[in-house]
Amino acid sequence: MTFWITGKGGMLGQDLCALAKQDFKIFESDREVDITNENSVMDYIHANKPDIIINCAAYTAVDNAETQTELNHKINAFGPEVLGKCAAKVGIGVVHISTDYVLSGKAPTPLKEDAPINPINAYGSAKAKGEYLLANSNPLHWIIRTAWLFGIKGKNFVNSMLNLMRTKEQISVVNDQFGNPTWTCDLAAAVLKIAENPKNPGIYNFTNEGIASWHEFAVEIQKQALEKKLLTKAIPVLPISSSEWKSAAKRPLWSALDKTKIKENFNVQVPLWQNSLSKYLALET
Repeated sequence: MTFWITGKGGMLGQDLCALAKQDFKIFESDREVDITNENSVMDYIHANKPDIIINCAAYTAVDNAETQTELNHKINAFGPEVLGKCAAKVGIGVVHISTDYVLSGKAPTPLKEDAPINPINAYGSAKAKGEYLLANSNPLHWIIRTAWLFGIKGKNFVNSMLNLMRTKEQISVVNDQFGNPTWTCDLAAAVLKIAENPKNPGIYNFTNEGIASWHEFAVEIQKQALEKKLLTKAIPVLPISSSEWKSAAKRPLWSALDKTKIKENFNVQVPLWQNSLSKYLALET
């Protein structure tokens, strides 16, 4: 199998490329190949002849997406459509990374793949459009919705919390938004499970197992970081509501995802987020 992985410079892209290289031939690209330009994409496909495309390229600045609407839509909506169209011309499929932010459900039931599309911010709306356009451009599509990513090679919630905990006397974290913290290395392994055995096209959820609020996530980060001596002292982590935390983009209060489908179709292992957080923090020591 030969994979073309887009978005190689992103947090997920870097971990995915590193893992894929161990067992597969890959071609990796970032901004040097414009995924919104059909000629550029077709040229790359003809030159490298991948068996499948894995699209990790995305505009992920959720708050900035509220004002940078053209760039957000171009990358997150139009990009997947172009990749899908071009891949269909040569008879190959696309594995595409999407987001829990295309949904907004209600507790306490984890959301399945057929949950109603209900984005409440510009980023989620563009990603939802990207799912739709990809699915309509190429029947060979595997859309993987994921959430709350943390990885060693990018800016993420874990690193942000550690930096704040080292420099502040106390911090406040939202306690009424619930989802699934997810390690990029676990997601990368799941993506490769699908890419190497591309059957049963459609939408799949993958996150780590277990549901948390951002506040619960932060408390666990501090607990484990203290145990691993990444922090020298504990500070108060205060719970606040979403209404008290001002941000440009609204976030869903409930976006926990059900993983039954990906487990049954691809025998994917789904570790607990607390265990994956421990492995991630071990890399920091």
